[in-house]
Amino acid sequence: MSQQATQIADMTAGEMSECFATGEFTPKEAAQACLDRIHKYNDKVNAYNILNEEITLEAAERSTERWRLGTPLSPIDGVPVAVKDIFMTKGWPNRKGSTLTSKEPLTVDAPAIAALRRNGFVPLGRTTTPEFGWKGVTDNPLDGVTSNPWDPSKVSGGSSGGSGAAVPLGMGPLALGTDAGGSIRIPAGFCGVVGHKPTHGLCPMWPPSAFYPLAHVGPMTWTVADTALLLDVLAEPDPRDMTLPNCPVSFRDVLEHVDLSGVRIALSPTLGYVDVDPEIHAAVVATASAFEEAGAVFESCDPGFSDPLESFNRLFYGGAANALRDIGPDDRAKMDPNLIQVAEWASNLSLLEFMEASNERAAITETMSLFHQKYDLLLTPTLPIPAFDAGLEVPKDWPHDRWPTWTPFTYPFNMTGQPAISVPCGFTSTGLPIGLQIIGPRHADALVLQAAHYYQQSRPLTSIRPDMLD
Repeated sequence: MSQQATQIADMTAGEMSECFATGEFTPKEAAQACLDRIHKYNDKVNAYNILNEEITLEAAERSTERWRLGTPLSPIDGVPVAVKDIFMTKGWPNRKGSTLTSKEPLTVDAPAIAALRRNGFVPLGRTTTPEFGWKGVTDNPLDGVTSNPWDPSKVSGGSSGGSGAAVPLGMGPLALGTDAGGSIRIPAGFCGVVGHKPTHGLCPMWPPSAFYPLAHVGPMTWTVADTALLLDVLAEPDPRDMTLPNCPVSFRDVLEHVDLSGVRIALSPTLGYVDVDPEIHAAVVATASAFEEAGAVFESCDPGFSDPLESFNRLFYGGAANALRDIGPDDRAKMDPNLIQVAEWASNLSLLEFMEASNERAAITETMSLFHQKYDLLLTPTLPIPAFDAGLEVPKDWPHDRWPTWTPFTYPFNMTGQPAISVPCGFTSTGLPIGLQIIGPRHADALVLQAAHYYQQSRPLTSIRPDMLD
C-alpha cells in the first residue's frame, strides 16, 4: 500500500470538476492522464479490453470547449468514465467477454450511456467482464484474466471486475457496473473501491437483462461522494425501461448534511449462517464505533432468514440459460465451459422448481421489509473471504465448485431488490482490501449513501493506493 501526492489521474470526479471550473486543467488533460495510467498499468491487471483514444480525446476536447465557454452540461461534464463491456454504447463494440459477439461498433446507447452522454461524459474504454457477466470473478475466452490491483496474483472479483480494477489505479475516477448477484459489490470489496447496487428499478436498464429481476445498474468509484454524483446521472429515467418515478432528490445534495443520530443500525457479521475470515470479521465489527460516535443506535442482530443459495441458483442460472437459449452446440463449444454447465443445469429445472425459487425470493423480501420496521440499516461484511488466486472461480481447496458459495452476503439482496453499498473498511495482514456492506430498505438509497459517506469521512482510507503506483 502506498500514500502519495495526488496527481490528476488520482483525483475524484468532484475534484476534477472543480478544476475544470477554475481552469486548473482541462477535460482533455484529465482524459490523457487516465489514458496514460491505462497504458502504464493495464498489462498488469487487464482492466480494459477495448480502447479508442480518438473517440475519448474528441469527447474530451468538446467538453474542454464547453467549460471554456462556461456552458458545461453537468458536474460530470468532461469526467472520464470506464464503461463495463456489457453496456450498449454508440461507436463502440459490445463484446461481453465472448468470442461469439460482433466487433462492429453499435449505433445505439443503453440508458446509462444515454444519460452519461446527455451529461457530457468522456468514455475511456470498455472494461473486462466474464462471458455475459455470469460469475463473481473476471476471466473470459476473449480477454483472459483480470487481476487485483493490490496484488495481481489475486482475483479482482466480478462480474464488474475490470471496472473494480481500474479505479484504484487512476484508470478512471468513475466506472459503470452491473449487479445480479454481487457483481458491483464483489469487485468493490476485493479491489477497495465504493460500489453501490441501487434499489431495483432506480436506474433504467435496456435491453432487459437476462438475469431480470435480479439485475441492477450502479456506480463504482473511489469515494461515496463520487458514487452519489454518478448515481444522480444513472437514475435519470428512460422511456425504454419501466423505472421508478424520477428521484425527487439529488443524491449528491443529501451528502451535504449527514445526521445519523437516532438511526437504528443492526450489525450482522455472519447473517446467522456464514463462516467469515477472522480478520474480516474483526474489521467489520470494529466499524460499530464509528456509527456509535455519530449517535446511531447500534445492536447486533441477524435478519432472520436462512441461506437462499439454492433458490438464487435457480433464478440466476435460469437467467444464464435464458441468455444462451439461441446458441447452438458448435458455438457453445467456444464458450466458458462452466457457463455452459450452469446454463444446461438450469435448463432442466421444472417450472414449479423455478416458481418455488420465486416464492422464496418473495418470502425473503417480506422478511427484510419487516426487519427494516425495526432497523433502518443492516451492516455485514461485503465478502467473507479476502481475494484469492486469479484465474479460479473458487478458492483453492474450496469445498464447492461455483462462485455464489463464497458470496453469501451479496446475492440475498439482489433477491430482495434493496440498496446495498460496499465501502472499504480496512486491509488484511497481507494488504488486501476489506469491504463493509451497508444495506437499507427499498428506496432508502439516500440513507445508505449518507451512512457510507459518514463512515468513509470518519475512517478515511482514500489516501492509500496500491503499491504498484509507487
